[in-house]
Amino acid sequence: MSLDDHNAVMFGSGDELPSNHSANPHMNELIDQRRRQILAGGAAVGALGFLGVLPQVAEAAEQSAKGAKHGWGKRQRLPFEAIPVARTDSITVPAGYQASVILPWGTPISGRLPAFLEDASNSAQDQAEQVGMHHDGMHFFPIDGRHGGGRQSGHGLLVFNNEYIDAPLLHPNGPTTVSGKRTKPDEVRKEINAHGVTIVEIRRDRFGDWQVVPGRYNRRITAATPMQMVGPARGHALLRTRYSPDGTATRGTQNNCANGFTPWGTYLTCEENWAGYFATQDASLPRELQRYGLRNASRFGWETLAGDEFQRFDATRKAADATGDYRNEPNQFGWIVEIDPFDPTSTPVKHSALGRFAHEGLIFAPVQVGRPLVCYSGDDSQNEYVYKYVSRSKYLPLLRQPGRLLDDGTLYVARFNADGSGDWLALDIKDKAFRAACEKAGVSFADQGEVLINTRLAADIVGATKMDRPEWGAVNPDNGEVYFTLTNNSSRTVADAANPRAANPCGHIIRWRENQRDHAGKRFNWDIFLLAGPQTDSRGPNGAALDASNILASPDGLWFDPDGRLWIQTDMSGSQLSSGPFGHNQMLVADPRSGQVKRFLTGPIGAEITGISATPDFRTLFVNIQHPGEGSTASNLLSAWPDGPGRRPRSATVVITREDGKRLM
Repeated sequence: MSLDDHNAVMFGSGDELPSNHSANPHMNELIDQRRRQILAGGAAVGALGFLGVLPQVAEAAEQSAKGAKHGWGKRQRLPFEAIPVARTDSITVPAGYQASVILPWGTPISGRLPAFLEDASNSAQDQAEQVGMHHDGMHFFPIDGRHGGGRQSGHGLLVFNNEYIDAPLLHPNGPTTVSGKRTKPDEVRKEINAHGVTIVEIRRDRFGDWQVVPGRYNRRITAATPMQMVGPARGHALLRTRYSPDGTATRGTQNNCANGFTPWGTYLTCEENWAGYFATQDASLPRELQRYGLRNASRFGWETLAGDEFQRFDATRKAADATGDYRNEPNQFGWIVEIDPFDPTSTPVKHSALGRFAHEGLIFAPVQVGRPLVCYSGDDSQNEYVYKYVSRSKYLPLLRQPGRLLDDGTLYVARFNADGSGDWLALDIKDKAFRAACEKAGVSFADQGEVLINTRLAADIVGATKMDRPEWGAVNPDNGEVYFTLTNNSSRTVADAANPRAANPCGHIIRWRENQRDHAGKRFNWDIFLLAGPQTDSRGPNGAALDASNILASPDGLWFDPDGRLWIQTDMSGSQLSSGPFGHNQMLVADPRSGQVKRFLTGPIGAEITGISATPDFRTLFVNIQHPGEGSTASNLLSAWPDGPGRRPRSATVVITREDGKRLM
């Protein structure tokens, strides 16, 4: 193939290939069964839900109807005119709002503060002192939020993921390869340094504009930053490498997608489609590599260079045992990583108790003093699962080292039943049901660390429900319901009269209510909040088909604002962007109380809308724009956002405010 063809393969999409070959039921089968049960029972599909509604939603709708009848509650929950779909190379927001750009890729934040060079000729060291590439999940920490909380809205730390790179844009003329091998170490170091997390102090000036503060907090966490392993897998034989013979240390984090933040004021970054960064030439792979989709060629070819810093991406067995090579290096990825943004000298830690898979994000249930800490995460790959973690100890705000709550607890995986109920299935070697399932499947684990390193396999064994790429989650502050996006799934090919989609190209949003107030129980009830798609094949939370004001596809990012409105971001690609009714990727706002959904923002050409956070006063909204002009090369720029014609497109953060300076809604 030509060099261009090779680079298209080598540096293209990082999505994982489906690797779940278990016989576990698929979510779409359950949706079909549930729909038939409702119809067979004579119950009409409710006005507020595709599968009927949860009681509290029906009650909220009834109260809303009473309020309208009697003239109560004149304040509009969605007080803006929905904007139409768009295909412009710009950011569009409703009348009365304004959007500005800050912190594009390459913005200097630390060290020598090296300026971004328009020809992308910055060095690897420059990139380590600049904002990384391809912004994603994000959180604003008020400057007075050192131990959680904080109320300052004009000064804080903005922390965001830099998920991956477009190598053809990162270098002046793209990456240098010869016969499929990398030849320039500094190019690869630059790519490594463009990954990870950006921590930057920002302050609003007297004109209302946000500026970078070149202070001590500013820091880059990259794919080479030293880190520690904690939790049950720390020191495990399957984590031993030449770099860390005792299996306690690792280097770097990469493919960081969505995020989380703890009640004690730290940032959680989540390692998603990391398997493609590694290669192995071994003919047969152990289950902890095979079930995660490792192949004999990596996405960026970093392992083709000599030197330990690059050879760690080669998982081929080369020595007598694991301490002499990097066969176990992939096992050190796929974790949740905790970073203290207020301590620039701190070492990030990877929490193994939360499981190893393609973490899209991590969200906490409402924190209750004296009760266990509970959080949720989705495995963003086709036909993978949704997980919940429950700490063994109780949450106490004054606890020393509260991060320990994330190291000792039980990891569960979800089974969604056709009758609208659900079960959390323990992945715990001490659990009798788990041990029985392992025995029945003929699978054994030496200890809990091995269970967690093989989280996907453990979930297969207990019979978890295959999902259509579970991505972001969010918890409704009004009632504690948990929402998750299921972005899409092209691998399902069988359709029938009751399940007309041969695949699920447009995705949907699922929600559930736990059976215990503290979210720590093992049972829940679920339904479908929204079925994405065109007007002819969709259903909104009010039971009606989506219309021109809110049609969407591939829902991805989710976030509840303090008033209980759900913000939905999309990640369409390919034909969904190039043609069809959806236009460019967008952000919408839904009101679960009324079932209303409106489009709030549309993005530039080729960009994903992802990452969202707000200041405590809810007057400033931060939204990330990732990979504008996706697929661009130095000689073929497909977008000019945000810097204008002839300049390389750059991921960046958008600041949204009201023109009158009031609360956003």
